[in-house]
Amino acid sequence: MFGMSELAVILLVVVVVLGIRKLPELTRSAGKAARIFKSETGALKERNSGGGPAGSDRIVQGTVVEEDTRSPRT
Repeated sequence: MFGMSELAVILLVVVVVLGIRKLPELTRSAGKAARIFKSETGALKERNSGGGPAGSDRIVQGTVVEEDTRSPRT
């Protein structure tokens, strides 16, 4: 994909554009986003590993409401 020299140039441009002070904040937020993404994909894989469609093992309690097939009131 990218070679080491291309990545170095991109990093240099990011440092110049964002400034040295913003770089730690940027890397911290990128790491946090990566951790959230990894945990969410893991949870999705775990939920789907049951063999059925996603969410098929959940029980939802409620009341069945019949649809009114008569003509609407006007």
